[in-house]
Amino acid sequence: MIFQDIEGFREALPAGPGSLLGVDTGEKTVGLALSDRLRVIASPLIGLRRSKFSAMLSALEALIAEHGVVGMVVGLPVNMNGTEGPRCQSVRQFARNVEGPLGLPVLLWDERLSTAAVTRTLLEADMSRARRAEVVDKMAAAYILQGALDRLKSEHPPLR
Repeated sequence: MIFQDIEGFREALPAGPGSLLGVDTGEKTVGLALSDRLRVIASPLIGLRRSKFSAMLSALEALIAEHGVVGMVVGLPVNMNGTEGPRCQSVRQFARNVEGPLGLPVLLWDERLSTAAVTRTLLEADMSRARRAEVVDKMAAAYILQGALDRLKSEHPPLR
């Protein structure tokens, strides 16, 4: 199922430990991040080059199996004024396309300013333009996932 509310997503997740996968759908790369099994900390994982959907789905399936993923958090690029543009439609379609085959609950998470925040951090770290382009999507995925993890944690005690 696809959720936009944290409560519905929380209820759809299994009660025990299991990782969440964060997704930032960039124009050229799909950034992925992974939480620890207790769902406390998000870490950048990889950036998948956009390709045929079947190839991306296979890569996602392999990562989900390898890391014991029980849910996905997908960044929804809402405009600053709260409206949704064409990019939101694209992300919603992506979520619909992966939700069925992967069989995981998917949370659409407002990602306003996530890429800008990550880019600012990378600039402060004096990272080269080429290196920033290489890591920005997976770092943005971690930023998005951490926001959702913090919300999940703030309303319920951590898993044990």
